Amino acid sequence: MRESKRKILVVDDTPENLDVIKEVLADKYTLLFATNGKLALKITMAQKPDLILLDIMMPEMDGYEVCRRLKTNPATRDIPIIFLTAKAEIGDEARGLSMGAADYITKPITPPILKARIVTQLTLTKARNYLKEQNLILEEKIAERTREISMIQDVTMVAMGALAETRDPETGNHIRRTQNYVRLLAENLQNHPRFSQYLTPEVIQFLHKSAPLHDIGKVGVPDHILLKPGKLTDDEFEIMKKHTICGHDAIIAAESILDEKQMKQSFLHLAKEIAYSHHEKWDGSGYPEGLSGDEIPVSARLMALADVYDALISRRVYKEPFSQEKSVAIIKEGRGSHFDPDIADAFIQNADAFFAIARQYIDTADSLK
Repeated sequence: MRESKRKILVVDDTPENLDVIKEVLADKYTLLFATNGKLALKITMAQKPDLILLDIMMPEMDGYEVCRRLKTNPATRDIPIIFLTAKAEIGDEARGLSMGAADYITKPITPPILKARIVTQLTLTKARNYLKEQNLILEEKIAERTREISMIQDVTMVAMGALAETRDPETGNHIRRTQNYVRLLAENLQNHPRFSQYLTPEVIQFLHKSAPLHDIGKVGVPDHILLKPGKLTDDEFEIMKKHTICGHDAIIAAESILDEKQMKQSFLHLAKEIAYSHHEKWDGSGYPEGLSGDEIPVSARLMALADVYDALISRRVYKEPFSQEKSVAIIKEGRGSHFDPDIADAFIQNADAFFAIARQYIDTADSLK
């Protein structure tokens, strides 16, 4: 914007002073005039001048009060104010500057000084506005880049999880269902006394990202075991159980390219917990380590219930899908033995929402009851 278009509001209750300012500045700026504080506030709100020349000694509302009101109003606080006054004491100047005024000029004015001070403030304001705009642009770019990275992470996790699921085509949308079950459980437990410190919004987001990797280790299970339509032998089951170790090791290998700080900020540590421990049981009868109770990571306890519910409600090579009623009943039976009691209670209270997720991401061949 050219300087000839800059608007300056001149506030003074003495007409002669306004005439002097007009003579000095009218050739370069669009001038607005106010003879009292109340009118100055009204014009400022309506016209949004680029700068205000403000007298201090005025009746009813002095310049200090006008300045205070302008600086406490978000709509006007960034407009630079130059006090233009006969009050020449150091204390007067200090008070004006402490209230947010950009400059303080004593009368009688010296035209070259006044012009130079105005140019300085308008230049500074232009620079500040430019920096503000650039910061907004930068923030938006950072936000967009963050969204892109998050999307890439999500796609990568789902793709890696899907790689494991391709070994078992009947599980279909298992990944999407289980990650939504886990998030639903976590959101319903985030205010629970046992989980409130752990289940922060960030952790819940990480859990949702990590969940697709829970069975990544199945890529290491031979087809004749993974796809067997009947009950596994003891030897076959021992091989099947190793998918937790295989998945855990695979994620550790992925983590190895991160430095210590990146590891702490990464969701992969949750993915590692889930892959390794989601077959542990509350009573210690699970695998691979036979952990019990609170020894089992919260992330794995959440996935344990989500994974079992989805196995019950869905078709598998060895079974038809169970009804919602039977699936819920089996989860209830596992409360305190297979599952953390509080997590099981959260499921029971939200069983209908679980069923809604199951129907939303239903596999083509299934019919849920």
